[in-house]
Amino acid sequence: MKRVIVEYAKLTTDILDLLVDKYPNGYDYSDIISYKNAKAETIKALEVKTEDAVYLVKISSKLEQVIEDYAEDEDSFNANDDFDVNDV
Repeated sequence: MKRVIVEYAKLTTDILDLLVDKYPNGYDYSDIISYKNAKAETIKALEVKTEDAVYLVKISSKLEQVIEDYAEDEDSFNANDDFDVNDV
């Protein structure tokens, strides 16, 4: 099974669907996975799984807003509409 690390700015609608399904009321501290990257920085992420992959979605200040916006209006959502990729 492959493991994929994803930032909020690169979320696909499939991954957003998984996040909304798994965390319909938001996430809390017990849902967060922490790990060290190659630069020895601590990264915090949420985990969602499909049949063939495990996605670790990096938590940032924008992630919660992106999930909420997506859950409210899935049909017209574009993750890059209101956010600058450099805000991560």
